[in-house]
Amino acid sequence: MQIRRIAHVSVAVRSLDEALPFYRDVLGLPLRERRPLPDRGLNVAFVGVGESQIELLEPMDPEGTVARFLARRGEGLHHVCFEVPDVDAAIAELAARGVELIDRHAAPGAQGRVAFLHPRAGHGVLIELQETSLAGAPPSEAP
Repeated sequence: MQIRRIAHVSVAVRSLDEALPFYRDVLGLPLRERRPLPDRGLNVAFVGVGESQIELLEPMDPEGTVARFLARRGEGLHHVCFEVPDVDAAIAELAARGVELIDRHAAPGAQGRVAFLHPRAGHGVLIELQETSLAGAPPSEAP
């Protein structure tokens, strides 16, 4: 399995409208994308940090996984996402090595096909693997 880079670090927030001014205006990070992901029950925003990004996750669904995370732990680091060239091959390789997975099949994510490893596999860190068709290309700037 080849990891190309850290694609993004995700932060769970209660409100994108309240969190974005800190990342965009105080830290000076450009807003690259903001959109709803209704199939995942989330509103997301990506701010740029060089070739990587910070993904802000706001739950739409009060019963969803990010809402439950916020209720248990409060706002903060949610997961680390690594970009891989082939998420299906990565899942198969990790499963063959006995790594505990949350997803055995990739699903559409905010910026490509994704799958998650169980936090027990990452020593307490939820890890997302992302395959993006635009690997290596800089993300487009949002208006």
